[in-house]
Amino acid sequence: MDDDAKSSVGSRRFGKNILAVLGTSVEKEEAVQISTVLSPLSEKNLRLAAQCGVEGVVTRYPGPEYDDLLAVKRLIEKEGLKLVAIEGFLPIEKIKLGIDRNGRELVAIKQLIQHMGQADVPILCYNFMAGTDWVRTKLDSPERGGARVTAFNLADADLAVKLHHSDDEIASEDIADPCIDADSLWENLGSFLKEVLPVAETAGVTLAMHPDDPPLGEFLGKARIFNSVANFERLIAMAPSPRNAICFCQGSFATMGADIPDAIRRLGERIKYVHFRDIRGTAESFAETFHDNGPTDMAESIRALKAIGFNGPIRPDHVPRLEGEDDGDPGYTILGRLFAFGYIRGLLHGTEKGKKEDGSEMNVQASP
Repeated sequence: MDDDAKSSVGSRRFGKNILAVLGTSVEKEEAVQISTVLSPLSEKNLRLAAQCGVEGVVTRYPGPEYDDLLAVKRLIEKEGLKLVAIEGFLPIEKIKLGIDRNGRELVAIKQLIQHMGQADVPILCYNFMAGTDWVRTKLDSPERGGARVTAFNLADADLAVKLHHSDDEIASEDIADPCIDADSLWENLGSFLKEVLPVAETAGVTLAMHPDDPPLGEFLGKARIFNSVANFERLIAMAPSPRNAICFCQGSFATMGADIPDAIRRLGERIKYVHFRDIRGTAESFAETFHDNGPTDMAESIRALKAIGFNGPIRPDHVPRLEGEDDGDPGYTILGRLFAFGYIRGLLHGTEKGKKEDGSEMNVQASP
């Protein structure tokens, strides 16, 4: 055995002896899966993610055919990663508005859930924002060191840009008709869940509701209903199935003004998927931040997630555009994402717990 190997073995033994002296054992927690959206979903970006310790990948609606889903899954698995969720561009926009009169969207979303079950893709993340999805009014708000982040100001709503991987402007006249109120949205959601939850239960797929972004009472003539912790509790009460779950988008809950650890505890085990980011401001006017540069205690958020037993995918969500990324999709470029992977990984490691023999806890860094 060479000197380096002897040193490594000695260090591990020393660490174990220290823990024995302290009366402490490090318990291996069931791992949270650092996951990500990648834009573009290329071999290079997949490899970079894998090199940073990412385990799961999230992709957009792959298309109506099972082979479309399998092709994406194989690309991801080729780099040793797993397809953990599908979200974005889902065929449910008419369902939200209650105008899927020929039932075509309902057939398509049920088919997607069945395909996900066959391909062992566990989470379908969706939202009930009618007509817009997530929007911003500014794409180049300055952050640390000249990085650029997305921002929203309700006073500039006429400049709103739809940002689910699209820079298409939302013209007010294009989405103002038909208008929809909150009661109608709740009714449409109830009908949707009644149809799709039995399919999800059979397929073994979890439906995770994403909050409104921004979480306003209404936007451009359309009500929004997932803008408070209480309304997520109402969602849970609507359908007791464990397949009726929550995507805890931390940035959106922070924009609501929610106490993040308290919200996590209130929603508890129904949180099956996490978007991890931060903002500065309110629902009417805010800007996104670097993960380490906002007002939220991010370590405390991780502790709260661990306390409820969360062990699902957690992804950085939106990130700043860094130097040289002028042409990238706002919120989805790669350099800020690499920074976020390391930050989240550090938080997960830094909040690991050891337990003394008397059952009390102490912070102990687990051996690699």
